[in-house]
Amino acid sequence: MNPAARRASAEDLPSGFFSEASVADREYDVAVVAGARTPFARAFGRLAEVPVLELATTAVREAVARGEVPPESVDEVVVGCVAQPAEAVNLARVTALRAGLPARAVASTPHRNCASGMEAIALGARRVRDGEARVVVAGGAESMSGVPFLFSRAAARFFTSLARARGGPARLRALLRFRPRLLRPVHALQAGLTDPLCGLSMGETAELLAREARIPREEQDAFALESHRRALSARAALREEIVPVWLPARGEVVEEDEGPRADTDLEKLARLRPLYDRIHGTITAGNSCGITDGAAALVLASASWVAGRGVQPLGWVRGDVVVGLEPERMGLGPALAIPRLLDRLGWRPEEVDLWEVNEAFAAQVLAVQRALASPEFVRARLEREEPPGSLPADRLNVNGGAIALGHPVGASGARLVLTLLHELRRRGARRGVAALCVGGGQGQALAVECAA
Repeated sequence: MNPAARRASAEDLPSGFFSEASVADREYDVAVVAGARTPFARAFGRLAEVPVLELATTAVREAVARGEVPPESVDEVVVGCVAQPAEAVNLARVTALRAGLPARAVASTPHRNCASGMEAIALGARRVRDGEARVVVAGGAESMSGVPFLFSRAAARFFTSLARARGGPARLRALLRFRPRLLRPVHALQAGLTDPLCGLSMGETAELLAREARIPREEQDAFALESHRRALSARAALREEIVPVWLPARGEVVEEDEGPRADTDLEKLARLRPLYDRIHGTITAGNSCGITDGAAALVLASASWVAGRGVQPLGWVRGDVVVGLEPERMGLGPALAIPRLLDRLGWRPEEVDLWEVNEAFAAQVLAVQRALASPEFVRARLEREEPPGSLPADRLNVNGGAIALGHPVGASGARLVLTLLHELRRRGARRGVAALCVGGGQGQALAVECAA
């Protein structure tokens, strides 16, 4: 049966068939065989000197090893990254070869801003479903420390004219055009976190949502504190996902996420000054995600490949949805993507055991919660009468989120899926949904089912 026929027949099956069918009957399904990630470390800290290529290679190599996947079996590598390094364009291709995967394995580096790692998984899963590949390594990587500083176009013209000058007089004339302001660079990270259409930084979009949804500072700080508490309680569980990173120059190993803080409390969070609106603002460094470095990778495979090797996968990718919305309210992306994904799969919200929503900002996640419970919002934006309801707090980001762990933008989407699958397995639970808001005005959600 060709891939198109397999997909058509799958769509005709009743809801629940995928979970009850034997592995041999699920050729159109996509298994997550294994996964791994590096620790997430604060930008300009312990991993600052580790290139994003090395972070990605470490995660990919470890994911393949944990799945006991013969390297020659890998057909494709997809690694999301937002700030690709100039020395390793098409990061996924260089990563694949550095990780010891075969030269015949094709590779691509998708860019969907904050959801780049999730987009890599979605693209890899489609390649498997379409019969174009049997084993795909998918994930994401980002070195926020490595995002370069940029010179202005005027500076570029000056340095170009200086380089082209031939002879003493010509070089002197070029040098006389130098002005000190030409040495004033712009940090590309700052530029990249500002939307070019609405003109708002990502933090300012969160301020907008906080005002519109009437989310007080105290509620945001309490949400942030809970993220740290959960991440600290889950240290041992999260360690299962992590491959340590060796730092030869320092003679030390980074083994754990650096972000979770045991010394924070509501009083300390309340003392932090607003970042974007000094007078009326509520968004602070304490209730925002950390800027971090890290990478994550998962091995995806067809059901027949898994069955032929007797492998018990972590779980199955069931589907994903991407939505678009106005850039100034990009934080509401998950509130649009999640209901559409559930509708597509025929799942009810109460049938989802665990949820992971990336914590770009506490206000952003809380705004998503309010939107999902709002009849006005779902009528206007989803054209339905009944809201799906807020995601249960005791099943949302149970191991903490990006406020505590950090948000290496290209990697976070893959980290969410990996964390979700591990926690489902630990709990003996079945279904999970991960979602992110996306700078520029998008949202993405991806659903998995645990194999256990």
